[in-house]
Amino acid sequence: AAIACSLLGRPAAQLAGPGTGLDTVGVTRKALVIERALAKLRSDKPLEALQRLGGFEIAALTGAYLRCGQLGLPVLVDGFITTVAVLVAVRLRPELAHWLFYAHCSAEPGHRRLLEALDAKPLLDLAMRLGEGSGAAMALPILRAAAALHARMATFDEAGVSQA
Repeated sequence: AAIACSLLGRPAAQLAGPGTGLDTVGVTRKALVIERALAKLRSDKPLEALQRLGGFEIAALTGAYLRCGQLGLPVLVDGFITTVAVLVAVRLRPELAHWLFYAHCSAEPGHRRLLEALDAKPLLDLAMRLGEGSGAAMALPILRAAAALHARMATFDEAGVSQA
């Protein structure tokens, strides 16, 4: 959440959430820790924010997204942390946005705000907060069905449908 707060200019109370188990006291404590870090390390520059406030997992995800964009590979983004990495990657290379599909909007309060900042439209909005790629697992059949329809569905002419 610290990276997202830094890049979006939002207070930690708006983006820090319970994850998969914090209670209200834990979320408040988390927001305070983030605010302390931001007081010293805030940056609106994506790479600098990542270096100062991120961990190896977000850096690795950011790099993977950037490389997928270079190769023209579509990516299914799932959850809050992965969307934070996308925010960094898209701020570095805006053209990456065309290769991203968003599995779902999680129950994390900050996730919806991140998706809005990215102008992203998730495939699902089921208030899930399960982790482990569960949103992607739910969204993948939708993408497969859409690809199959695109590849195999007959045109009106092929199906003999009148357009009159």
